[in-house]
Amino acid sequence: MKILNHILLFVLILYIIPAKAQSKTTVKIGLMKYKGGGDWYANPTSLSNLAKFCNQNLGMNLNPKIDEIEPGNADIANYALIHITGHGNIIFSAFEAENLRNYLIGGGFLHISDNYGLDKYIRKAMKTVFPELEFTLVPFNHPIYHQKYDFPNGVPKIHEHDGKAAQGFGLFWQGRLVCFYDYETDLGDGWEDPEVHNDSEDVRQKALKMGANIVQYALTY
Repeated sequence: MKILNHILLFVLILYIIPAKAQSKTTVKIGLMKYKGGGDWYANPTSLSNLAKFCNQNLGMNLNPKIDEIEPGNADIANYALIHITGHGNIIFSAFEAENLRNYLIGGGFLHISDNYGLDKYIRKAMKTVFPELEFTLVPFNHPIYHQKYDFPNGVPKIHEHDGKAAQGFGLFWQGRLVCFYDYETDLGDGWEDPEVHNDSEDVRQKALKMGANIVQYALTY
């Protein structure tokens, strides 16, 4: 009888406890709280909506509670993806740039969404992180456009700014895309609550699906 009880206890530990552990939200997305005066806090509902969309449609286990994380914080390593947005200036100190670089080289992923006006600042800031790299257009056949959802023409157009085509730029470290930057589209606006920008459901779905591809790529590659 004692042997049988031990076997039953082993079965409980082997199957039931891991099942409970797997039910917890363990994958986190971070919103970068940067210095320089830019509004890093723009689009307050976007990331939580994206996390919920990924959980519902891709079977992911993302925490819908989004943490604010500073680029110099060692805890950045705990996040599968870091998101940057805003309209204005952004500055990384030498220490922050090194910390962010180590995070990305070590397997992390950065998504930048230009909320209109960020471009000239983020390019300069990312040069302090990867002085040897240049933002290049991500080709339409890249896997980030062909995850759960297919975007054969690249990043979709969500919001109109200067009448330019939507573009997806990337930083590639030793062949791996470590940073994806959506420009002239503003995916983050498309993830916001419907009443914020009054986008059509079709537009919101395009934004959320492309966002889901970015998350899926970050977790896979």
